Amino acid sequence: MSAHNDLLAAADTAAELSGTAFTHVPGRLRARYTTADFAAAVRLLDAVAAVADEVNHHPDVSLGYGRIEFELSSHDAGGVTARDVALAQRIQALADAAGASAD
Repeated sequence: MSAHNDLLAAADTAAELSGTAFTHVPGRLRARYTTADFAAAVRLLDAVAAVADEVNHHPDVSLGYGRIEFELSSHDAGGVTARDVALAQRIQALADAAGASAD
């Protein structure tokens, strides 16, 4: 993978995102998960928030009943970087542990 702030194309992230719910769309990574209910989505968000604060890289989030969506982009770099891929992998691990399924 490229340096920490180098922009990555979809071809650069395909292998790293394999097995995750994340897809590389122009300028960002996107994933949507289904959860048992609103409380489960909030618990997943709480877990992701702790990791995001730890790595000082924060996703855009949309939350609803039984669903949560994440978008990742390195705004300072103008697109997807290795930071986004690393956070996507951690979010996927948290989603798996929470029993959330890719939508």
